[in-house]
Order: sequence, then C-alpha cells, then structure tokens
Amino acid sequence: MQPFELPEFYMPYPARLNPNLEQARTHSKAWAYEMDMIDVPQHGTKIWDEHDFDSHDYALLCAYTHPDCSRPDLDLVTDWYVWVFYFDDHFLELYKRTRDLPSARAYLDRLAAFMPVTGEITATPENPVERGLADLWTRTVPSHSEDFRRRFALSTKHLLDESLWELANIDEGRVSNPIEYIEMRRKVGGAPWSANLIEHAVGAEVPAEIAASRPMTVLRDTFADAVHLRNDIFSYEREVLDEGELSNGILVFEKFLGISTQEAADAVNDLLTSRLHQFEHTALTEVPPLFAEHGIDPAAQVGVAAYVKGLQDWQSGGHEWHIRSSRYMNEKADRFDGLGMAATRIARSLASTAPQRLRAFSHTPFEKVGPVTLPEMYVPFEPRLSPHLDRARETVVTWSHSMGILSEGIWDEQALRDYDLPLCAAGLHPKGSPEQLDLASQWLAWGTYGDDFYPRVYRNDYAAAQVATARLKELLPVELSVPTVLPANALERGLADLWARTAGPMPAAGRRLLRQATVRMLDSWGWELDNHRLNRIPDPVDYVEMRRRTFGSELTMSLSRLSHLDKLPAAVFGTRPMQSLESSIMDAGCLLNDMFSYRKEIEFEGEVHNAVLVVRNFLGCSQERAFEVVNDLMTARMRQFEHVVEHELPALVKDLALDRRALAAYVQELRDWIAGILEWHRGCHRYSDADLRSAVSSAPARVGALTGLGTSAARVPAAR
Repeated sequence: MQPFELPEFYMPYPARLNPNLEQARTHSKAWAYEMDMIDVPQHGTKIWDEHDFDSHDYALLCAYTHPDCSRPDLDLVTDWYVWVFYFDDHFLELYKRTRDLPSARAYLDRLAAFMPVTGEITATPENPVERGLADLWTRTVPSHSEDFRRRFALSTKHLLDESLWELANIDEGRVSNPIEYIEMRRKVGGAPWSANLIEHAVGAEVPAEIAASRPMTVLRDTFADAVHLRNDIFSYEREVLDEGELSNGILVFEKFLGISTQEAADAVNDLLTSRLHQFEHTALTEVPPLFAEHGIDPAAQVGVAAYVKGLQDWQSGGHEWHIRSSRYMNEKADRFDGLGMAATRIARSLASTAPQRLRAFSHTPFEKVGPVTLPEMYVPFEPRLSPHLDRARETVVTWSHSMGILSEGIWDEQALRDYDLPLCAAGLHPKGSPEQLDLASQWLAWGTYGDDFYPRVYRNDYAAAQVATARLKELLPVELSVPTVLPANALERGLADLWARTAGPMPAAGRRLLRQATVRMLDSWGWELDNHRLNRIPDPVDYVEMRRRTFGSELTMSLSRLSHLDKLPAAVFGTRPMQSLESSIMDAGCLLNDMFSYRKEIEFEGEVHNAVLVVRNFLGCSQERAFEVVNDLMTARMRQFEHVVEHELPALVKDLALDRRALAAYVQELRDWIAGILEWHRGCHRYSDADLRSAVSSAPARVGALTGLGTSAARVPAAR
C-alpha cells in the first residue's frame, strides 16, 4: 500500500516526445556499457544490471524533456542523465549506505579534475563515474563560451559536492528545516545543472551580462524547485521508506509542521504550484524589462525565449517520465495519451490550482489584525551595547537635519528619536569606535528613511521609482570619480555622503562588493513596489530570499566579510558551511522583524510583505497558526546557525587551515547582529500597539513615517 495518494499537479504545458527516442535508447545503453556502468560491480557491489538500466528508461526522460533537440544532441543529453543517475546510485551504494564520509570526500574531490574550464583533461579516470564525466565534458564544452563552461562546471560541482550534505544529515539523523532544504536541494538535486544542459539542447546560451540577474536566477531557481519537489513526491516511498533518505520535501514538511504524510504531500505540491506560478510571473513581467535595461540584441532575446521554453518543456516532460518510470511511486498516477487527453489534464490542473493563484492577489489591504501577542523568540545570545550610544543618538539627529531627512514630510525629529536607530547600531557594533557607531547609525537612518520614503512617494508611480533608483545607483561609483548626478533630495544627499565616507577608504574590490550589495537592496525596494502595484502576496520561497535584500542583511554580511579579509580568505565565504551560517542568521533576523512589525505593516500600512501574512496565505491557516509557524521557522534557523558553529565550522577550520580566532570573531559578530536586532525591537518606539496608536493620532509628518514597509531593523549596516 502506497503511503499517500498523489495530489493533483499543476501542469499547464503539454508533454511532447522527441522522435529520436529509440536511437537514444540504443546509443545510451551502448555508452553505459562502454563506461562499465552496467553489470560491472564496484568494490564488490552491483550498481546496475541491464534490467535496471532498461526499466529506468533515461532516454524516455530526455526525449520528453528535450522534445525538439537534434538526434546527436539527444544522444549527448541522454548520456549526461545516464551519468548523473549512475553517480547518484553509485554514491548511495558505496558511501551513503556505508556512511563512509572520508572516502566520499576523497571520491568527490577527484571529479573536479575532469571538468576544466580551460585546457585539456590531464587526470586518468579510475571508475565509471570519472570515465563518464571525462567523456561527456570533452564532447560538450568545445562549442560553448568560457562563461558557460564556468557556470556548467560550478553547477556540476554543486550537484556532486552537496551529496556530502545529504550524507552528513543521514549520519546525524538530522532532518533539515524547510528553508535549508529548498536551498540545498537545488544543489543536490541537480536541476540548475539541468538548466545548463537546456542551454546546450536549444543551442542558445543565456547572455553573460544577464545570467546572474534576478529574473534569470529566479527562472532557474523556480524551475529547479519545481523539478525537485515533484521528484520528492514521486520518490518518497523509495527514498524515505526504502533507502532511509532524510532529504525529501515531504519528510521535511511532516517533521516541521507536525502533519500527516498525506497533508505533507499536499503541502509540497502546493509549494510546487506556487513556484511554477512564480516562474510564469517572472518570465512575463521581469524578463522583458531586463532585455531593455541591458540592451540585449534581438537574436539573443530569441535565444533566451528558447531557453525559457526549454525550461517549460522540461517541467512537462519530467512529469510525464515520473508517471511512467519504474523508479517511482506512480501506480495510481493518471496517464493521458493523445492530444485530447493531454488537454483534459491541462484544463483540470488549471482549474484545481486557480484558487491558490487567485488567493495571492486577493488580499484586503489595511486588514484589522491586532492587538497581537508576540511569541517567545529564541535568541540565545545576550546583547552587548556600545558605550558610545548617547553620543550617536545626538549625532544622527544632527546628520539627518543636515541631509534634509527631517524636512521632506516623511519623518520629523521626534519620529527619528522614537525609532532610536543608534540603539540598533550599538547592539550590532558593541566594540566600534565613536566614529564607527556614528556612521553605522547614519547608515541605518538612511536605509530606514528610504524604506519609508519609497512606498510613501512611489507606491502609485513605479516608473518614477525606477528613475529614482537609477539616480541612486549613479551615486555609488566604484572608481570614486565625481558622480554623474548631483544629489537633489535627502535620500540622494544621504547616500552620497555615506558612500564617500564608507567606500572611500576601501580598495576597489571592496567598493565593488559594497556597490553590488547596495544595488541589490535598492532593486529589492522596486520589487516590493511592483507587488504592491499588483496587490500580490509573494511566493514563500521568493519572499524569504528577497527579504534578505529588503532587510539589508546581504549588505550587512558583505561589509562584515570585508572587515575580515585580512585574516580569512575570500574563498571561505563561498563554502557551504559559511553560506549556511550567514543565511540562517539573516533569516532569523528577518522573521523576527516580521513578527514584531506584523500589525504595523498589515493593519496600518496595507502591506503584503510580511512572513506571517505569506504563511497565512500559503497554508490557508489562522493568524495564530501562522505566527506559530513563523516563530518555529525562526527557531529552526537559529538552531541551524548553532549546528553549523558546533559541527561544521570545526571541520572547515581543519580542512582549509583557517585562523580559528579570526573565524570565532566573525561568528561573534553574527551573534551580536541577531542579539542587537532583538534588543532594538524591544527598545525602540516603532512597533508596539501604543506606538501605533500614538502615530495615528500625531501630526501628518509623523503619520508619514508609518507608511513605509517597517522592515528596517538592520537594513543598512555600518562600515567596520
């Protein structure tokens, strides 16, 4: 008896079959034999026999997911998928089942030698995985640019290396939290790697100048999440019940939400649907302006369109393969053959998921939600405050007056004092000098003011907001040349002043990193305005990832890293443990703020950007239950932070020969960051019911301060 009934999937695109299927079947079997993948035991363990290979039918997967590619390309793509599935089963039998972590790490370390971005492969293959990778790399990359090779090598490396994360979780008996799972599944599951192969199959590379942009990243990530969540539903029985796997979205939802397997499967399917809706929204609303912004020529635009269509084909084809392959739980899956039956499936899926789509656009602004009783929040670190706090409180007022922040009708001096942003800075930088604390407080004042200014001034004028954002970006020169625009308002004057004082002493590489992080935050304000324009509650995953930008957390981390580069190599911040450390603490701060600011944002500002509202909308649950889920999620992210510090950083120190004290100092800064944010929320006059009532009854300028997003606890950090 299967553990749950398959849900109704959202699948608006018809599956089509490549006419070269039979040739691909013949070719891929011959290739697998040539690579010793079939009927050749590895260290005494059988991986595949011919029956296994035939029943999995990877050629059918590729014929469905790449319906339009040529015969040679279908052969090549099919070989890649044979290789990646063989790798997965090879790693399972030799390392996951045996829990042999050291041997697994050594095995994975060798594979990079068979993916050179430039030059020839010089290493000698010693097993079928290495032989297959060497052959495939040589056949694939010569026709591609160095940018594509670099991206493809990185996505392949992530796919391989993050198997260690799965193995470590199995060894510890640890089920990840939902945010961690989505992030890591993208790497382990391989869909970003599949997206690179789609570029090859459609014969069009994503232009290098937009490959890392938000729209293209969201298209890739939503594609990946949907592919992986679909696979989790079909593979739950095999992975969780047979193999003891802990990396499955249904299991993650079961454990985190405390619900049944059926309810978890339905929730995972809802998230899958939400991610596909986000994919469509991004393709239709964000990609066309991206072309104009970067001057992408018509031929390249056609190539990107072919790539997007390729991503859609993969979704529908991948679904069709899952309901036909012997590898998965699909006995009761609906199989629709023929155009008429396929149209029936599409119509049914559109109808069944329409309520979820409509719910995201049907929020009633200024809904009465309070008073609110906040839950106990898990922050196990004591706040430490700078002794220079009183000085900074006065200095920030003087600075704000001089920039014009208190004379534009958004804030007045009393509002600035009530918000007490130096209190936040004093907690974030307890050991900073008086001058550093002043600068930190002024960055926070500028960011909080901008956060309130944008929705107050531009909520109904998105075009004007884009012009304003472009002008602000011009005030961030990497080479410290004279800006091409003269500051014309308080927001521009404040940024110009802060940039000169913060970026001036930095090397060019540091200024470039700081500019990138600041630009991402500025663009995120536009993302919020666009959602307001549409009255759209964001997709849960997109919200969490964009919240790190709107909250300024990514900017904070960028500056903190820069202050440690004299003792910690830059490469260490790109490792999985450090990324996990930073993202978990960032998310904890964002979720903490969303709970404190919920009533202010939803009832008094008509907001749609708040985690409690996003959870309410996604789960269709009560406000009380949504608070429980958000607080549990914040706690899970805090415990993940602690887990990384206790279990993963010591191994990182050993593997990379890091300065233990320097790393400990960085970790302490992150502890101060979250403790300082909580202390500020408790001590400022911005979020309590009494503060909100007072704001409503105050002067117009004071009310204006409450029309912002209210998510500025630590949006803009200070220089170190």
